[in-house]
Amino acid sequence: MRRGGTLSRRLLLAAGVAMAAAPRGRAAPSTRVATLDWAILETLLALGAPPVAAAELVQFRAIAGEALPAGIADLGLRGLPNLETLLLARPRLIFNSNFYAALGPRLAAIAPVESFTLYLPGQAPWAPMEAMTRAVAARLGRAEAAESYLDSVEAAFSGLRAQLGMPGETVLPINLGDTGHYRSFGFDSMIGEALPRLGLVNASPGSTRYSAAAPLGIESLAGYGTASLAIIGPTAPDIRARLDASPFWQDLPPVRAGRVLWLPPVDPFGAIPSSLRFARLLVEALCAARMSARG
Repeated sequence: MRRGGTLSRRLLLAAGVAMAAAPRGRAAPSTRVATLDWAILETLLALGAPPVAAAELVQFRAIAGEALPAGIADLGLRGLPNLETLLLARPRLIFNSNFYAALGPRLAAIAPVESFTLYLPGQAPWAPMEAMTRAVAARLGRAEAAESYLDSVEAAFSGLRAQLGMPGETVLPINLGDTGHYRSFGFDSMIGEALPRLGLVNASPGSTRYSAAAPLGIESLAGYGTASLAIIGPTAPDIRARLDASPFWQDLPPVRAGRVLWLPPVDPFGAIPSSLRFARLLVEALCAARMSARG
């Protein structure tokens, strides 16, 4: 047997039998589903419908901050999944995204595939994420769960916005690649989508190609004197210590003014749960910074 992107002949035959036996009508709430995409994975978890198989689960726990129920098979790399493990998980439906569209034919040899376009350059992703959430829930016979979840998200953002107060504050959400470069998150990321829902202004300029701008020189942070820097993890362990010892970093206006917020990891390619996670972490950090400033 072979690991990775190619199925053995024996497994292809087994997959054909499984597909022939699987019903092709509307899925029941107990349908066994799988996915490679983390945005879909966290959406399934939010809907109370965990998949039987998903990819890079150890890293997902660390980045998305999500607990996972027992029994989810780990398919390995999202871009190079173990298709034998996927077959053995016996999914009746696979949810895919445009990020892994090239794997569609191979996935379809195991179970029917339904794919979603979640991120496109220069387009705000919130509406596609809402549509995906509703479509996944409807496919699983859980349409009411989707509406309940989306209502709870709206209520959570409303509560966070009220807790934060002082609308119009400017925030630059970034991730540090090293001590000399960073990525910023614009309106076409789910991180960027959270800011206006909190009554905040995103200082990141324009489109950032749906995840984050290409690495920018850290010297450009000198132009964000009035913004708070929200530094989103993961951050390499030595970066913060090296920046603390850097006179250049210490002289940047946001740093000199004490407007630097160090946040835990957030999935930059996540769905609505990741956007809400970022919002909660950001509000907690902003409120803590305000209390500290008051002494």
